[in-house]
Amino acid sequence: MSAQGWLDFLKADGLDDWVVLHGGPTAVFRVDSLAAGARLAAMIAEVPGLEGTRAVVTVSSTAVTVRLSRELWGTEPQHAEIARAVSAVARNAGATSDRSAVQEIQVAVASKPEAVDVGFWRAVLGYSAVSPDNGIDPLGHGSTVWMQDLDPEKPLRHAMHIDVSVAKEHAAGRVEAAVAAGGRIVDETNAPGSWILADRAGNKVCVASWPDGSSQKELDEAATWVAQQAANPQ
Repeated sequence: MSAQGWLDFLKADGLDDWVVLHGGPTAVFRVDSLAAGARLAAMIAEVPGLEGTRAVVTVSSTAVTVRLSRELWGTEPQHAEIARAVSAVARNAGATSDRSAVQEIQVAVASKPEAVDVGFWRAVLGYSAVSPDNGIDPLGHGSTVWMQDLDPEKPLRHAMHIDVSVAKEHAAGRVEAAVAAGGRIVDETNAPGSWILADRAGNKVCVASWPDGSSQKELDEAATWVAQQAANPQ
């Protein structure tokens, strides 16, 4: 796993249906009924290369959601070709993509390094491991749980917040809707990459367009990191 997969995916052509979220490449295709969604899902399942991966296809009466990797760092070179094939199947079936519906929700559990307890969260939720610092719902229904190091300068011993990853062109609108619903912006210094919001009680949520909306500087920094990792393998 590395950043190279998602970097290549972001730069690839013919992937306008897809959004690279912190959960990996994702697309939503609109359908007219549950039966139509089930038929489309069955056709997508036959796309070469999809079998045997971590891909999840979710069907509802209005949409079919396809997640290719379950995690950003699990994006592989072949995913771009698979994504194009999935889009072609959906298009031929008369389904249309809806980038505004693409999102990934993540629960970030923050603690001091010595108190990180990812094993507890996997056990209590019945989750599986993808990386050493996270857990995912094996059914593909629930939010990812990610263990985040707490800033050692903070007096807190633990904290939690929600991460909402969306398409770059819809992030600002999601923030505006949240503020209109009674929320407030806590920190927007990283906008339009991300905003930290809070409800009236102070519970925090981060709305992020990263990496879908990564700046060229961020992409260059990630590419440099990849090159350094390749030159100095652990």
